[in-house]
Amino acid sequence: MSASRRSGTTGELGPEEPGRESSDGSDLLAALLDGMDAALCAFDADAVVTHWNREAERVLGWTAAEAVGRRGFDGWAVRGADAAEVEARLMSAMDAPGRQVHEFALLTKDGGRVLVRTQSAAVRGPDGKPAGVYCAFSEVHTQIDLERSIALSEALLEDASWGVVLVDADLRPAVVNAHAAKALGTGRTSVLGRPLGDLLSQGVEELESALTHVLAQGAPPAPAEIWVSVREPEGERRRCWRCGFVRLASPLAEEPVPLGVGWLFQDVTEARQSEQEASLARFRAQQLHRAARAAAECEDPAEAVTVHLDFALAGFADHALIDRVADRTADGSAEDEEGAGRARLVRIAATPSGAPGPSRLAGQAGLPVRYGEGHPALRCVERAGSVRADAGAVPAPEARAWAVSRQWPADAAHALCTVLRSRGRTLGAVTFLRGPGRTAFERPDAMYAEEVAHRIAAALDLMGAAGRRE
Repeated sequence: MSASRRSGTTGELGPEEPGRESSDGSDLLAALLDGMDAALCAFDADAVVTHWNREAERVLGWTAAEAVGRRGFDGWAVRGADAAEVEARLMSAMDAPGRQVHEFALLTKDGGRVLVRTQSAAVRGPDGKPAGVYCAFSEVHTQIDLERSIALSEALLEDASWGVVLVDADLRPAVVNAHAAKALGTGRTSVLGRPLGDLLSQGVEELESALTHVLAQGAPPAPAEIWVSVREPEGERRRCWRCGFVRLASPLAEEPVPLGVGWLFQDVTEARQSEQEASLARFRAQQLHRAARAAAECEDPAEAVTVHLDFALAGFADHALIDRVADRTADGSAEDEEGAGRARLVRIAATPSGAPGPSRLAGQAGLPVRYGEGHPALRCVERAGSVRADAGAVPAPEARAWAVSRQWPADAAHALCTVLRSRGRTLGAVTFLRGPGRTAFERPDAMYAEEVAHRIAAALDLMGAAGRRE
């Protein structure tokens, strides 16, 4: 006796067909019930147990032989004080439409208590009248675990404040939550099935390498921070994502079958940029301090000028030039060759072009640099402020021509000209240059350049005072 009562006359709910043995239907029904993963039992109209499958036996410990034929659960599967209430709730399904869901405690064979959730419904006989009740039940904690898993999945994909992407074994997005779609600059459906290279222009190799590693060996021990450039209609957007990964495998297979990777990420760009800016500010402050100490040891003010220039270049620019205003009139204004008021600038110091080394004095005193009208250095002197200039996104030959035409090294692509002023007088301009592989100068760079220019101007003032004494 396994899943049902076998008497030769009643093996199932409702009457037997004439001339047919009941054991055939009972055996088939017992096999079907025993093969199901859910715990199942059935009661006739008098609340007598007629069916009890193996999953019910696993949950409560009572065998089919012990359960089938008992009336209700009184005295064996529930406490006596609760038996009437439990039976009434179960049998109420005979008179109610659809399924009835209840939760109550059952007793196991060894005396333990199990909280179960039941779904019961009426069984109709050939005449359409209620002939009994079938009941499916499961341990509540198992059901709750399942519901929590489903709720977690839905929350991650709908309400999470970080990006969640389920990537398949081909490294293509299969499911994307709203936050991730926004971070990728696309819609939740339009991103599905596309290569990551269509979405990211930089950082895609590092990301795909991490996903491949997770598929092969499992999740890394700690989150990884990856800098990426997101493709958007307006252009590329540089972001830093803190990424975590989990390998997804089928729980139904005997051996783990990889389904893909769960990729979770959070945008930490602002925090990382703030850290980088703070670190850069500390480094530049240290360079200014070191430059001041080194310049204080210089007996020659001209040497102090080049010392300040060399310390300023570290991590800031590739080249630097210092031009001094020449032919000053008595009232302190600068004139051009025709006396029209345009400044003439004389190169007095520069970093070597094409080879590393310290800055050196130009040795061209009195020979003006042939700057064209509107040159950034001239504009800087006229405005008594900083001027930035860029070659722009042009081919390399055009960028070289742009730099050479401005009397700068051929590999210059970004320029920052800052005025040199001391005691209310304009002494000249210092020009910092970066190559095409570096970023353009920004406002924080201009502020640093102004601090460097202030120190260089002080040294130039000492040079002028020394020259006048001689």
